[in-house]
Amino acid sequence: MNSLDPSASISFSVSTKHVLLSEILSVTSVMRKNSRWALPVPLVSSRDSTLATSLGLRVPKAVLSSYASSHGSTEQELMAGFQDLKRLVKDIEDIHSLPISTLLSPFLAIIRSPLSTGPITSAALTALHNFFLCGLIRPKTPSLQSSLADLSSALSSCKFEASDSSGDEVTLLKIMMVIQDAMCGSVGQTLGDIEVCEMLETVLTTSCQMRLSEILRRSAEGTLHQLVRTVFFRLYDLNPEVEERKLADNGDMEGGEMKMSVSASGSSSEGAAPTDNSGAYNEDRPAETAAPSTEDHPPQTPSAPRPAFGLPSILELLRVLINILDPNDKAHTDSTRLTALRTLNAAVEVAGQRICAYPSLCALILDHGCKYLFQLARSDNPVILQTALRTIATMFETMRPKLKLQHELFLAFTIDRLAPPSVSSSKNLPLAQKALTSTPGPNSSAPSTPHLGPTPPENGSEKTPSTPRILVPPARGDTRELLLETLCQISRHPSFMVDLYVNYDCDMNCENMFERLIEFSAKGIYPVQNLGSSDFHLQNSQYLCLDLVLAFVGRMAARAEGAGEQWPAHFPHPEELQYAKSKKKLVLTGTSLFNAKPKTGLAFLEENKLIYTDSDEPRSLSLAKFLKNSARIDKRLLGDFLSKPENTDVLKAFMGLFDFRGKPVAEALRELLETFRLPGESQQISRIAETFAEVYFATKPEEVKSQDAVYVLTYSIIMLNTDLHNPQIRKRMSLEDYMRNLKGVNDGADFSVEYLANIYESIRKREIVMPEEHTGQLGFEYAWKELLARARQAGDFLMCNTALFDEDMFKAVWRPVVSAIAYAFITFDDDYIIERAIAGFRQCATLARQFDMPDVFDFVVVSLSQATSLLSDSQPTQVPNYPVVEVDGQATTVSSLSVKFGTNVKGQLAAVVLFNIVNGNANALREGWTQIFEMFQTLFLHSLLPPRMLQMEDFLGGTSAIPLRRSQPARTQPRSDGLLSALSSYLMTPYSSSTDALVPDATDIDVENTLCAIDCISTCRLDELYSQIIQLEPEALVAAIRALEALAHERTVARLKLESDDGISAPGSGQSSPYSLPYDPASVFLLEMMVSIARQTPQHIEEVWPIVFEHLSALLSTPAQYSVLLIERAVVALLRLCLILAERHTLRDQVYLAFDVLARLPPTVATSVAEQVVAGLKLILQQHPNIVHSQTEWNVVFSLLRSTISHPEASRQSFGILSSIVDDGPKQLVTPDNFNGLVNALDEFATVAGIAVDAQQQGRRTQSLNASNSPIVERGRKAIDMIADLKKFWSRFAESSGLQKNQIWRQFGLPILTALARQASNTSREIRHAAIVHLQRILLGPHLPIDEDNHGQIEDIFNRVIFPLLDELLKPQTLLRDPLGFPETRLRASALLCKAFMQFEARESQQADIRILWIQVLDLLDRLMHVDRRDQLYEAVPESLKNVLLVMNATSLLIPPTSPETRNERQVSLWAATHERIERFLPGFLDEIIPTPPLQPASQAAPVPNS
Repeated sequence: MNSLDPSASISFSVSTKHVLLSEILSVTSVMRKNSRWALPVPLVSSRDSTLATSLGLRVPKAVLSSYASSHGSTEQELMAGFQDLKRLVKDIEDIHSLPISTLLSPFLAIIRSPLSTGPITSAALTALHNFFLCGLIRPKTPSLQSSLADLSSALSSCKFEASDSSGDEVTLLKIMMVIQDAMCGSVGQTLGDIEVCEMLETVLTTSCQMRLSEILRRSAEGTLHQLVRTVFFRLYDLNPEVEERKLADNGDMEGGEMKMSVSASGSSSEGAAPTDNSGAYNEDRPAETAAPSTEDHPPQTPSAPRPAFGLPSILELLRVLINILDPNDKAHTDSTRLTALRTLNAAVEVAGQRICAYPSLCALILDHGCKYLFQLARSDNPVILQTALRTIATMFETMRPKLKLQHELFLAFTIDRLAPPSVSSSKNLPLAQKALTSTPGPNSSAPSTPHLGPTPPENGSEKTPSTPRILVPPARGDTRELLLETLCQISRHPSFMVDLYVNYDCDMNCENMFERLIEFSAKGIYPVQNLGSSDFHLQNSQYLCLDLVLAFVGRMAARAEGAGEQWPAHFPHPEELQYAKSKKKLVLTGTSLFNAKPKTGLAFLEENKLIYTDSDEPRSLSLAKFLKNSARIDKRLLGDFLSKPENTDVLKAFMGLFDFRGKPVAEALRELLETFRLPGESQQISRIAETFAEVYFATKPEEVKSQDAVYVLTYSIIMLNTDLHNPQIRKRMSLEDYMRNLKGVNDGADFSVEYLANIYESIRKREIVMPEEHTGQLGFEYAWKELLARARQAGDFLMCNTALFDEDMFKAVWRPVVSAIAYAFITFDDDYIIERAIAGFRQCATLARQFDMPDVFDFVVVSLSQATSLLSDSQPTQVPNYPVVEVDGQATTVSSLSVKFGTNVKGQLAAVVLFNIVNGNANALREGWTQIFEMFQTLFLHSLLPPRMLQMEDFLGGTSAIPLRRSQPARTQPRSDGLLSALSSYLMTPYSSSTDALVPDATDIDVENTLCAIDCISTCRLDELYSQIIQLEPEALVAAIRALEALAHERTVARLKLESDDGISAPGSGQSSPYSLPYDPASVFLLEMMVSIARQTPQHIEEVWPIVFEHLSALLSTPAQYSVLLIERAVVALLRLCLILAERHTLRDQVYLAFDVLARLPPTVATSVAEQVVAGLKLILQQHPNIVHSQTEWNVVFSLLRSTISHPEASRQSFGILSSIVDDGPKQLVTPDNFNGLVNALDEFATVAGIAVDAQQQGRRTQSLNASNSPIVERGRKAIDMIADLKKFWSRFAESSGLQKNQIWRQFGLPILTALARQASNTSREIRHAAIVHLQRILLGPHLPIDEDNHGQIEDIFNRVIFPLLDELLKPQTLLRDPLGFPETRLRASALLCKAFMQFEARESQQADIRILWIQVLDLLDRLMHVDRRDQLYEAVPESLKNVLLVMNATSLLIPPTSPETRNERQVSLWAATHERIERFLPGFLDEIIPTPPLQPASQAAPVPNS
């Protein structure tokens, strides 16, 4: 307080006595200048009369009485006062010993006197001011309190003759100055409540007098603000409990003395002060509150010391300021309200928080203060609006804990004015939005809250009843900006959004204000149409909304980093609030359904356990409690629902929830009807009235004798309420009429006059306002009363900057927030805004990572990627020939994108921000990978990716880059330049296209822009991101692979289908040939990146493999329709992944699925990728030799190897693999499972060699191919030896596997012999001869695994080995393949036939019937002998046949006829068949070789043995 003392820092060298005498001189000098004051008039002073009496003189009583009645009423008396004072202090050195009242008396008399002029009064006021400055008036001065009371009275009743207006206003200014000295100085705390009120009223009235000059009023207002701050600062020194108790005890004892009022009536006569004959200048004040005139009643000093001013004067000041704000009070002008607003703001600024400690002060603010302020917040006067909003903001800044529902209402009003809702959605408006209606609509489901929107305009001159107003008109121009600025100011606290969420979104009876505000702020960043605002206003509004959104994100990010506060223990538990929030969603849904269709709503409420949860509680009571406590139920629908016959139990239970005990019937009915609206049908009203009568009569009300009497009273009150307050009824019902209508209804008796009069007056003074019924001020007052009733139950506004609810909050609003930030970033050009938007993106990423919300990252990436201009709408496959320039020794491609991107600063910013966010947060990304890789693809096509991302590894090591353009080579062209042959060949293929000559030149500007683009890409650290992808967690990694697969699929499989369906065919191929896609470098890039990531994350191969394999198998299912390079890379990719799959036992079957896909490639494609297939397969078998176990698996491997045989280089490696299997090593690799597959593979190698020889012989241009000059023939020759060598495993298999001899024969013996027999007709002479030699050795050797007693096996040798061989050799086309060599082969084969027959069939122990087999042999010998008579066979066959016949004869198989017959039946039939068949091609040959013995007599014939 001392800091406000005007004399605190001033010291006087002169004495206070000197100052006093100087001021007396100053005042009297001015007085003497006035002619009236200078006239010599006889005067009898009190001192003279005392002297005369002491000397024994007689003084006339008339003179004394005249003095007594007119002391100070004449100029001379006023002058004499100063003379007396001078005499009094003349001989006193310490004037502080004198009562201060004595020293001030003549000065105060001048101020009070209407005889004084402006200059005189001004001089007296100046003197008082100097007395304060020099310390004459100080706290310890005797009789200070009474003197200050006199001073206050004098100042408040100051009168003087008006002169010139400027001089008079100077006097008024000095009054303000002295008042400020008194209240703000060191003696201020000595003032009493009455004095403070007088002084405040004086200054307040002066500042509101419109007839005074602007300067004076503004100066007075400044003084008023200083006084108000001083007064309200006093609250910090007072004890709230003590002061409130004193206030309650004193009641209204001092109310009359302290009552303040303000009048601006002088505003009608603005200008100079009146100068009538009386010459009195008096501040206009209402007669009833003017201070008593000193002419009639000299000021009375208090006999006992009064306490210093406190709560009563402060309360009175606050009451006056708030009452001035009432917009419906026509006694005050906008100027007066403006003054009151500014003054109230000053008071709240100083002591807003402290006011909350005083219930009496707080009640004023909460009720009338907020009500009037909110009404002024819709004023059309821009100054009033601005000042009201400032005061509201200050109020919320300092008193927010006590203003929970008022805060909600103001926010809802502001949002509705800034973003009005659509009319179509008015039926289900949220709670605070309904608060902005002048009266809620018929289907409203919200608690009635005051209307802050402007009233509807009147149409023409005819006044019509106001209609319900759902929407407030949107704020425009400066008003809109002002509201937004206020909203931003209110929301500046770090905990603001958390507080909204905790207090409103988690409160069942409040609106989701947090979500509404964020939704509004996010939408406000987008341009708003039809608001009539200038571009500047529109843009500034967008900036303000963006500031709200970014502040929300920034504060939440700060809390995530540890800036949050601890949740206070006395606050509700966070889990309770979160439960209330979740329950609120269900209640909102349930009430919405109920309002639409009660039956559906009740079913939903019961299903979600919002009603009927207590089995011990009646269902009707449970439902009644819900309906009564739910503020969102449509009140009209509720009345209709309760009054239905089937809901009588619910109606009774509903009314049973009210406590009507001791309440008058009118008040009880008022309380009931404020919860629902009466239905329109009389039967429904009657049902409600009957139930009310029953419930109310049960409380035993006084003077009511029966339930029927209550029923009649109820109806009468309803009718009376309508009659007295319906504007369409002109003749109102009088009390007498009302009493006459109720005669005899109280069980035959009359109600007392007093009883009915009380009912009548209650209804007359306060209308029963049913929900959703009234508009205008009445509806507003009712709604405000409802808000106050709710406020008493709502509790304080909780404030805590906690992070406990951040996750729920962010999950609720992140999508519009990120969208809005992205729009701002893309749209706005202001560097500061862009910088803040970038920070917002990063903070959103921080929160998304904190709350594990990958959707947010995806949304951020999608939003930012659209701003980078690196996403292409089209899918170009042909990359133009861009110019390449050398910059600092580096080849730089100047593409169209690099030039465009280099000039797009915002796009570069977006790219940098995007990749900086993704870097380090890659694990949080899911769907956003599609945009990331799409940008990679675009950068790749324009040569802007880092080199590392273009280096593709292969099996044999080394790296290579994907060509952007290529010339299509022939698919079947053999190559032997290693595994990277396809890739490198395309790289090395010269660009022979005719478009090469059309490469444009790059300008210096283009090069500079390209370098800018390259620098930006470098800043994005794409290679780091690529490294992070390898470190991804499984879920994120799978998402990345899926994104790559989707992009690759779109450029390959999907595009092929689309273009094929469109009927596009390959040029020059005719409509019948399938369409094939041209070379697309992006598809190769995507494939390589996908496989590279999968290969470098082997730990996650189980998750990744199905995605990659799906794409690879789709490509390889129609390989001829894609470019060679793409298919080659797909094959390599498949085998590279198989290397990883082979390490996992659980994925071994997937390896063979991959092998099977490769084995089914068409021959032309298989040949082109044969090297890669063999190299990959070889690597897999080398690193994982145990991967192949079953026969099926071996068959897949051999099938894959066989598919590569036609490729010269690949076949060499394939044969090496087979050789390594056959060769004896430390571990036997040949097993029963791979034996047959091995034989078939080797057999095919020999076959391919024969084909090669045959093809060479067809050309006949070079020497014949053989093992020495042809690797193919050499491999075929070795294959025969290897097949024959496999016979050594027969015995091993028999020992190791325990197989029977017949099994060995069937599974392992016969396949070798069959293969050798096939190759015995090979075109290659070396292979053919080697095969027949090995065949003969095996058949005639000792190790053939057959059972001689098993004739079926013998038949297999002939039918499946020898006979097919001879059949093939006898074919003419076979001979044509080698006309010179095949005769010898036939000769050897015929010899083998005869030897084999002799060994296996012409045995002594032969018991089987060999006749059929023998005839087949003779048939073949016949054909061999006669195939070419010039051939050696013609002579060799009879010789071989001769040997066979002799052996058969020797073994008693072939016996000629004897006489008598001694042969058995088998010998007879065999001889007959043999003789018959040989006679066909060698007549007499059999008889010659085996002559028939001479016939013997029958008696000598030996007995015929039994056959």
